[in-house]
Amino acid sequence: MVEPVYFSSKEERINWIKHADYNLFKLDSDWVIIDLMTDSGTGAMSEQQWAEVMLGDESYAGSESYYKLARTVEEIMGFPHMVPTHQGRAAENILFSATVKEGDIIPGNAHFDTTKGHIEFRKAHAVDCTIDAAFDTTIEHPFKGNVDLDKLKKILDEHPREKIPFINLTITCNTVGGQPVSLENIKAVKALADDYGIPVYMDIARYAENAYFIKKREAAYKDKSIQEIVHETFACCDTCWMSSKKDGLANMGGLIATKNEELFTTISNLTIIYEGFITYGGMSGRDMGALAVGLREALEFDYLESRVEQVQYLGEKLMEYGVPIQTPVGGHAIFIDALRFFPNVPQAQYPGQLLAVESYIEGGVRGTEIGTLLADRDPATGLDRYPELDTLRFAIPRRVYSRNHMDYVAATMRNVFERRNQYTKGFKIKWQAPILRHFTVKLERNV
Repeated sequence: MVEPVYFSSKEERINWIKHADYNLFKLDSDWVIIDLMTDSGTGAMSEQQWAEVMLGDESYAGSESYYKLARTVEEIMGFPHMVPTHQGRAAENILFSATVKEGDIIPGNAHFDTTKGHIEFRKAHAVDCTIDAAFDTTIEHPFKGNVDLDKLKKILDEHPREKIPFINLTITCNTVGGQPVSLENIKAVKALADDYGIPVYMDIARYAENAYFIKKREAAYKDKSIQEIVHETFACCDTCWMSSKKDGLANMGGLIATKNEELFTTISNLTIIYEGFITYGGMSGRDMGALAVGLREALEFDYLESRVEQVQYLGEKLMEYGVPIQTPVGGHAIFIDALRFFPNVPQAQYPGQLLAVESYIEGGVRGTEIGTLLADRDPATGLDRYPELDTLRFAIPRRVYSRNHMDYVAATMRNVFERRNQYTKGFKIKWQAPILRHFTVKLERNV
């Protein structure tokens, strides 16, 4: 389907963003010309998925749509046990309620914002063990999502086994730029985890894109199919969770899948408490059917190549204009380096958020800050954390925008970049929530 887009004036956008307290989450979608805030649930479903919507079994218990989804998960991923949830953070809430307690340590590769939020909400600690190359946007490393095995081993040696319920792998790794994790690294993490008797859990929101990068960039797997690579990936994983609004190609949904029957029993009970009965878990039958189809479509090589090449095209246009981005380009998004873009704006004044606001004012393009605002405060001190990466993310919805849209986005950022040296001040916070502040924060400009 298509929808009309209102081309607002710059004056209108200045008023709207000020009214929204300079928080792009608070903008009405009608005020946005091109929406790259997230690739989560914003894609277009296929005709086969829409057909499943019409076939949805809305039975409270024993829905055939559930069994379609469960069979698909077991066939693709190899997990015999699965519960659906309404989205990824609901899956995190259930899984972490079953596994994470106060004082625990969760090492991994740059935990996603809601993942870290759920960990810290339980007074546990997320420890980033990503390789150093991930934090230098100028380095061309094919797998910047990789775990540094020395960092991980140090954490495992420093803490008792009972304090580390699992190691968390995020594929692809969103926070450092949608960067992939190599299968070699995944297998090495699994081997190290086995040595210490610790399970490996995966956040698999973009597992198909990760498999595509393995095929394209890891020589040992260039002749393997995407499905074969996926099978090898999940052979290294004890339990996983997913926001199915990404590589599930669905508008709503999530899931937890595990090989551990005891854990499955626990999360099933929690699913009933928090989401719904285990054969719908917060999802309608029609959405489960659409997700079952989407999980298969996401593994099609031609789709993945088209998807990744569109993101690559935008990255190349931005680099052509001199705009500094995380390289190599990741799978689902472009991450613009705000610290290099605005060298005169202190990180304490949220340059990533300034870049997001200015891109909206200039062209009505909405992105998301992945930087100091999102990093939030240290739970122990209450002070801002300053991540090594402070970026603006443009996440590309699947099967939605054309090349002309990408040209428009690139031209918008070129215009902002040409006057970058005029910016010396960013924002200060008027109000912030105690956790995950970036969703609801109220800001004002520094003058």
